[in-house]
Amino acid sequence: MSLYQAPVDDMQFVLFDVFKAPKFWQGNAKLAQLIDCETAAAIIEESAKITATTIAPNSREADEQGVKFDNGVVTTPQSYKQSYNIIAEGGWTGLTGDSQAGGMGMPKSLGVMFDEMLCSADLSFSLYVGLTSAAALTLSSHGSDELKTTYLSNLYSGQWSGTMCLTESHAGTDLGLIHTKATPNDDGSYNLTGTKIFITAGEHDLTENIIHLVLAKLPDAPAGTRGISLFLVPKFHVDEQGSLGERNNVSCGSVEHKMGIHASATCVMNFDGAKGYMIGEPNRGLACMFTMMNYERLSMGSQGLGCAERSYQNALAYAKDRLQGKGLGSKNEKADSIMVHADVRRMLLNMKSLIEAGRAFNTYVAINLDKAAYADNDDDKQNFGAMAAMLTPIAKAFVTDMGLDICVTGQQIFGGHGYIREWGQEQLVRDVRISQIYEGTNGIQALDLIGRKVMGDKGKTATALFDEIDAFIKSFGEEDVSQGLSGMLGEKVIMMRIVTDMLIEKIMNRPDDAGGASVEYLHMMGYLLYGYMWLKIIKAAHEKDEGLYENKMKTAEFYFFKVMCTMHSLKRSVLAGSRMLYLHDVDGF
Repeated sequence: MSLYQAPVDDMQFVLFDVFKAPKFWQGNAKLAQLIDCETAAAIIEESAKITATTIAPNSREADEQGVKFDNGVVTTPQSYKQSYNIIAEGGWTGLTGDSQAGGMGMPKSLGVMFDEMLCSADLSFSLYVGLTSAAALTLSSHGSDELKTTYLSNLYSGQWSGTMCLTESHAGTDLGLIHTKATPNDDGSYNLTGTKIFITAGEHDLTENIIHLVLAKLPDAPAGTRGISLFLVPKFHVDEQGSLGERNNVSCGSVEHKMGIHASATCVMNFDGAKGYMIGEPNRGLACMFTMMNYERLSMGSQGLGCAERSYQNALAYAKDRLQGKGLGSKNEKADSIMVHADVRRMLLNMKSLIEAGRAFNTYVAINLDKAAYADNDDDKQNFGAMAAMLTPIAKAFVTDMGLDICVTGQQIFGGHGYIREWGQEQLVRDVRISQIYEGTNGIQALDLIGRKVMGDKGKTATALFDEIDAFIKSFGEEDVSQGLSGMLGEKVIMMRIVTDMLIEKIMNRPDDAGGASVEYLHMMGYLLYGYMWLKIIKAAHEKDEGLYENKMKTAEFYFFKVMCTMHSLKRSVLAGSRMLYLHDVDGF
């Protein structure tokens, strides 16, 4: 496996030049006190150093060692303890955490860069850090002052870690079916009883305490999702002074044996009257959890993108070095590198064009989240929040779908060497596969996009997005430095408007058409948004540097002519409806 080097220059270009994030930061009273361009650049560079030198070199060995389970005790790979301590000591678990509670207070648009680097370095390791940040975000947003005072600072410092306990063996997507019960005690606490499965980092040896966020139902709770409450359940009790006490009645029953992310502890967690504390209001637990989900699902996109970047770096290094065959017209006596072959170049450019657009898109989503979080008025908060909410399922599903494709493509460039352990490509394929499944499968994300986000406001937010893209296209004016690509994107915007309007009408008449078209519609939106990102990249590169502009322009041309054209076939599938999906009865399958 080649050495991972974080794409620092491209990250800084996207953040500083494409989206001009420092201008937004300095225009916001709270952010201006915490971050500027120099601080952000230093954070990116230090992130790159830590992930490349401390974490990435150990990813293969950690995968081979995996996690060990013995009578409720989970042991992580040998390198993880030291790596985690370095991350914790550097304050990285609290990078985007509330600065008043011990976090660094950085915006998500910067945090998403660190997320990508961590996922490139070692996806399994990144989960221990990511789940803690997610748990802290939920607690910070909805916890009582007492809970925040007791738990937040130690989560931000990495001294303690966090989990999300949602899934049960019979209740995956449909959380309304959960059985875990929470019985109230006289002192305001609750006793939780039930079993949760697929709990990432549910038990491990990296921190002295683990703080579980658990969905459960009160005895008198309404049926379905309306009756779910959220509770904080510590592995070890914490006294009023913040010191650890006795072990709580929560234990790990087993760990899963998985296709990938072998070094991530995926646990069955048993709550046997475990003492917990409610977060937020009774029966409003799902709403509390969804505060975190927009951020966490964007982190899924970072997982897909991070593995894709590592795959591209590996494949590019191999293609330049591997001598095999000769190019047409070659006069070399010996074989040429496989870089001369059109198909290898096609695969590499496909990877490159999707990765660079994906990085810009993830940043775009994060900036919308930041603008919603730091808005000075209710209208901006609502509008940016709605846009971020609509973009979130695309970030989760499209970026991870492309992530798997890119990892498989990188493996293909290696040929037979990509299928064996030595080169690391098969690990990336195994690891990235989970990103399409957990935190809501990509099919569920597609249903969420069309059913809740587009149909929910009758296309209002989607129309606002299309208007935004059209306005940007017009900004090129007479000096079209996009060399005609802006016009091509304009045609795709028209296509998306028509498809969206037609699909809304079809679904109102035949609700099954939502499920029949949802995945293809999400992919259409993804390809359109990547085209939008490429226009932004081109314009920023033209303003910054001629050599950079030429390189970006060449990649953008490949994307527009060889990749984005996929939208045409997707359109036909979307508008075909769902009738043919229901022609067979069950026995016909």
